[in-house]
Amino acid sequence: MSYTPVVQKLIDELGRMPGIGPKSAQRIAFWILRSERVDVERLASSITEAKNKTSFCRVCFDIAEGDLCPTCEDTRRDTGVLCVVEDPRDVVAVERSGSFKGRYHVLHGAISPIDGIGPDRLRIKELLARIDPESVTEVILCTNPNLEGEATAMYIGRLLAPLGVKATRLASGLPVGGDLEYADELTLGRAMEGRISLG
Repeated sequence: MSYTPVVQKLIDELGRMPGIGPKSAQRIAFWILRSERVDVERLASSITEAKNKTSFCRVCFDIAEGDLCPTCEDTRRDTGVLCVVEDPRDVVAVERSGSFKGRYHVLHGAISPIDGIGPDRLRIKELLARIDPESVTEVILCTNPNLEGEATAMYIGRLLAPLGVKATRLASGLPVGGDLEYADELTLGRAMEGRISLG
């Protein structure tokens, strides 16, 4: 038995979203079909409103509801320190820590030759263009601790070196309470490089 064309179209469209497989798409589709019309209309309205009212900040490329994002509008932030992240979701994660008071730069991805993503597809030129006008002294390369993130951080670090800007990387390593035998090579290697003295 197959679904009606309208239901199949809904499942297909839901299945195009990242992280949504065929089974999840079916579950969401049938949740929509079982829901009250007012709930579905509210969901559809929220999606349309979010798409219509948001864009990317003209300075840092984070999500904004105007020309600038809230962080770039905040005059209390330290303009001399930039935290470079891959994705707008990473900004939320860093902000949740409450430990960073500078500004951000969102690359919108990481270098991945296997996926056809080179440096020219990221917001690296825009990052370099911010260094002098904003008197940036430090760039924290907060890309993901995987091969793509490491390659991206190293590439940007090499570009920043001649500009006299301090490029730093987040400390990383073994999680507290984790077992050594379950650590991957990259995590273990970073933990070994970032070892601290006990004496």
